[in-house]
Amino acid sequence: MKGQIFVTVAAVLVLTPSGMASQQPGDTDDLRILSDYLRYAALNNAGLKATFEQWKAAMEQVPQAKALPDPRFTYGRFIEEVETRVGPQRNKLGISQMFPWFGKIEARTQAAGAAAKAARQRYEAAKLKLFFEVKNTFHEYAYLAKAIEIARENLELIEDFEQVALTKYIGAAAGHPDIVRAQVELAKLEDQLRTLEGLREPIAARLNAVLNRRGPGPLPWPQQEKHRVIEIDRGQIKEILTAQNPELRALDFELESAKSRVELAKKKFYPEIGVGIDWIQTDDALMAGTRDSGKDPIVLMFSMNVPIWRESYKAAEIQAKALARKAQHQKTETKNTLIARVERVLYDFEDSERKRRLYGGILVPKAQELVNASEAAYQGGTIDFLSLIDAQRTLLKFELLRERAVTDNRQKLAELEMLVGAELNTADKADDRE
Repeated sequence: MKGQIFVTVAAVLVLTPSGMASQQPGDTDDLRILSDYLRYAALNNAGLKATFEQWKAAMEQVPQAKALPDPRFTYGRFIEEVETRVGPQRNKLGISQMFPWFGKIEARTQAAGAAAKAARQRYEAAKLKLFFEVKNTFHEYAYLAKAIEIARENLELIEDFEQVALTKYIGAAAGHPDIVRAQVELAKLEDQLRTLEGLREPIAARLNAVLNRRGPGPLPWPQQEKHRVIEIDRGQIKEILTAQNPELRALDFELESAKSRVELAKKKFYPEIGVGIDWIQTDDALMAGTRDSGKDPIVLMFSMNVPIWRESYKAAEIQAKALARKAQHQKTETKNTLIARVERVLYDFEDSERKRRLYGGILVPKAQELVNASEAAYQGGTIDFLSLIDAQRTLLKFELLRERAVTDNRQKLAELEMLVGAELNTADKADDRE
């Protein structure tokens, strides 16, 4: 399938855990449509909050990287006074400031800034993954509701068949085995219905887990959504992935940070320069009339460290370069893996859409037509009861397969949106062939 894609770069909801108040467990009474679930998860999911705090922590590293080392204050007390011409010296006070070599602070700041940007993209990736988990489970929950509805409708249909068989049996137009077959099929459908109804609790538990909800009562059944046809151009979807996927963007920033750390490692070969002032307290001279008696000397100080452990600095540079190469290789590997995954998800997405059209547009209507014709034929005595039951089984199977295809299509679309890092949407184009 080929067509035009309209891309919303932001995720479905742009919510930050610290920017909005969390919803309380009782608020889930309003959880009906998908956007309600996404909003609730964005505000309450503990994992997303943890990733958000990690991003905040990374941002606070930037001002630390910009800062100079703390000034150093020194104090000295002469154990024995030093007698000078202008008087005895008692105390010595000094303050100094070290300055890193040129470019060292810039490299350190760039590394921290790129790491913070990478943390932001990790948060965006975590949000996309969370939204996929919500969508995937939400659509499964909606499928379960539809499957239970279909099973109940087929159960009512078998009950009608039982009444038809009973009526024919009373009129001696059918044998007792037809009634038994109807009752057996009824028991099988009742068991299938109970199995489906029993799935509600575990699926709701999965939703509660991603929502971080522990409120009383089960989650309400989701509202049924009209199916939307999404046509995707394979070439364009890969371009969007390369440009928007937050994992790839995070690796870009990590590579940038690694390169800055290489430059920072090179600066270790150069000294740091210190500038300071010393003040020496001097008392009055013992001899009266001495010139400059009691005058406190002030000394301007310069210092520098001596970078002599060059093997250590060289090792740090080699290490930084290796980490930069690792980031580059990791990005290539991640990109290749994502493209391969997109190919598979695209296949599943298109295959599920094809099946939805097949079952919704052809097989289910034909199966329904077959059931109606078989019921009339059975009442007319032209076919046996087994043929009628077989027609009903075919209808149930096709209806469930149609809903499974619809659900798979929606889930694969959600997975594609997670992979490319953008919401895929088209013009308001609904398909009535449900």
